[in-house]
Amino acid sequence: MSAALEEKKQLVEELKAKIGDASSVVLVDYKGLTVAQDTELRKTLREANVEYRVLKNRLVQKAFNELGYSDFDEALNGPTAVAFANGDPVAPAKILLESADKYKKMTVKCGMVEGSYIDLNGVKELATLPPKEVLVAKLLGTLEAPISGLARVLSETISGLARVLNQIAEK
Repeated sequence: MSAALEEKKQLVEELKAKIGDASSVVLVDYKGLTVAQDTELRKTLREANVEYRVLKNRLVQKAFNELGYSDFDEALNGPTAVAFANGDPVAPAKILLESADKYKKMTVKCGMVEGSYIDLNGVKELATLPPKEVLVAKLLGTLEAPISGLARVLSETISGLARVLNQIAEK
């Protein structure tokens, strides 16, 4: 086997591992970005702990297909860059959609969250979600509300009883 073929097979295996480990993946068409814009985009993604790579469509398609995803086949044409998030699944969608609005030439194609394919509308919905920490805080607040309400009611009942007993004692 040729060295180039071995290298491609190794890259496909590496992509399969990245896709499997990623909390989200977003595909974009980066055509028309200047070097300065691309550099700024890469810096922003790197700060958000998102890996951004320009890859050959055929290799990305092969990796997705070997993992059992055929939904991406249609999006894998033209210049394609792939963003892999290992932490916050919202970060790449939010950053790439903001960049697409800012630069106008770049377009978001589709993505994947926790192993499920999402189209452009799904990526837009994902980008509107608040960060995980905010969602957890809201959930905890929601879970805490009934308990704290019960504690207040019980406290008022006991303090009301104490006031009544105090008034009876004063008579």
